[in-house]
Amino acid sequence: MGDKSLILLLESATDSCSVALSEGKTLIAEKCSFVGKAHDTLMAPFIDEILKENNIKVSDLAAVAVSEGPGSYMGLRIGVSLAKGIAYAGGCKIIGVSTLAAIARCALDTASFNADLIIPMIDAGRMEVYTATFNSNGEQLTKTEAKILTKESFSKEIATQRVLFAGNGVEKFKNLLESEGVDISNSLFMNQLPKAAGLRVEATKKLEAGDLANLAYFQPEYLKDFIPGKQKKLL
Repeated sequence: MGDKSLILLLESATDSCSVALSEGKTLIAEKCSFVGKAHDTLMAPFIDEILKENNIKVSDLAAVAVSEGPGSYMGLRIGVSLAKGIAYAGGCKIIGVSTLAAIARCALDTASFNADLIIPMIDAGRMEVYTATFNSNGEQLTKTEAKILTKESFSKEIATQRVLFAGNGVEKFKNLLESEGVDISNSLFMNQLPKAAGLRVEATKKLEAGDLANLAYFQPEYLKDFIPGKQKKLL
């Protein structure tokens, strides 16, 4: 496979850790793990395995696409660091794809639900999520934001359209709406973690449009500042 449409896809923004290889929008192979906080031990071996099993060298790649956030601070740093290292070594392009776009695409790939809107949610603690709204083609309609959920959240969308909520933040939203007596019969809630395969469509579009990240300056989109836990006092 020597043509320059091969994209290595890396996803590490949540508890899921996955690596995939695509030829344009066509998925060739994928490796996934849903063991939390295992990106530092699993991602590099996944990359090595998927390249060797498909007889691909990094110099054969057109680009490396990586989930750019929002999501886990450490997970994003690991994924972006690996992507930058591979892109530098292989002389290929680097592409950042929204984690929310990846969740939306994974939901579209797997759900047998005729949704008007897809609203991915990444759990940001308590009743807060990272979210945005996408249309049925997976195109982002609203800006990415950190949103505190209330019973009024997305009330207009739920009342007037068929909405597919996806991500690890949807269960608490569903529970909240049900406890408040909100009619959610026209919506579907999927606890969908992002996978690397979900990056392939947006990554291909960006590659074809020349919408590439700067290898030297590319950083994850954390959305909120990282606040490390306080160190425990020694007894």
